[in-house]
Amino acid sequence: MTVPGAGPSPGGGDVRVDPLSGAATIIVPNRQGRPNLEPGDCPFCPGGLEAPRAYRTRWFPNRWPSLGDGRCEVHLFSPDHEASLASLGAAGVGEVLELWADRTAAHAADPDVAYVLVFENRGAEVGATVLHPHGQLYAYGSVPPVPFRELSAAGPCPLCAGPPADLLVVAAGEWRAWVPDAAAFPYELLIAPAGHVGNLEESRATFDDAAVVVSSALGALDRMFAAAAPYMLWVHQRPTDGRAWPAAHVHLHVTPVWRAPGIVRYVAAAEIGAGVFLNPVRPVDAAAALRASTR
Repeated sequence: MTVPGAGPSPGGGDVRVDPLSGAATIIVPNRQGRPNLEPGDCPFCPGGLEAPRAYRTRWFPNRWPSLGDGRCEVHLFSPDHEASLASLGAAGVGEVLELWADRTAAHAADPDVAYVLVFENRGAEVGATVLHPHGQLYAYGSVPPVPFRELSAAGPCPLCAGPPADLLVVAAGEWRAWVPDAAAFPYELLIAPAGHVGNLEESRATFDDAAVVVSSALGALDRMFAAAAPYMLWVHQRPTDGRAWPAAHVHLHVTPVWRAPGIVRYVAAAEIGAGVFLNPVRPVDAAAALRASTR
């Protein structure tokens, strides 16, 4: 198994591998001093600290990087403080997808970058310290363990096979969103194109479809919970280390952390200790509830 960003990080962290489990942790003491809550004026609104001029989407280096050397970025999805990926609609999500593809390509050109992870933490429940709609990018020096396991799986591509009808939530053209049959979290989603496309750059021609599906699926979460649902979202795509990685099929994972409106689905000792998740909602029921909340 590969270890992300092996060696010391210029951002103040270093990789350590647990001798019992083999799991890697990056020690990042520089992040202990980052602000916990938004103090007064939003730094991401136009005219704020991180956005001095008007913008539609914007990126800038993270002030509290986990990896250093410009490998951690903040991505602003909209100048509207009250917006979300869902509320931006297909047009706005399309602009965010273009930003993700552009910044992935920029880091892929660096021979020291082997993997680009784009992600969003939405809501205080998952650690978001600024409520303005934004995400982040981490550029790793080697392929992290989770995408490595996906890329190393044997057999036919499960994303090409797609979901059964009772797990499908929404589809548009080449793209579809569904609840995984073995979902670890209630209302968890996979979003992917039907074709075996390796990364964001190669899927640009279908971004119109992707934007419809992403905005609809995330909007369904908010409508189903009748509130701004906290979630974690990340993009898995082909590594940038020069290897072929034929199993790579670009996709998004969306992990909402509520099991009911306002009620967090906690991951407790039995799950952490065993490495086996316990999902209290049947995936087929989650898919039906989300389908009913799409527009």
